[in-house]
Amino acid sequence: MIEVNEYFDGKVKSLPVKSDKGRKTVGVMEPGEYEFDTQEKETVTVVTGEFSVYFAEYDEWEEFGPGSSFEIPANSKFKVKIAQDTAYLCEYGD
Repeated sequence: MIEVNEYFDGKVKSLPVKSDKGRKTVGVMEPGEYEFDTQEKETVTVVTGEFSVYFAEYDEWEEFGPGSSFEIPANSKFKVKIAQDTAYLCEYGD
């Protein structure tokens, strides 16, 4: 059975992907603003839609569209704004 992780009252859902190249998830987000905590480094690739990501170290928002990626350091928080249904791939670790 495929495990479904749900966050923010079901507005964010992700599915684990079995991979010999590290832990990964694929997911979808409905429009809204969300804040996440990380335990390990995350590389997020936008599949469809768009992420607006707040980087605290630069005190600014940056836009990422389909095919683009961004990294989030381990043990940090980050905010995203989603204007339309958005799908992503998240890869964990180095």
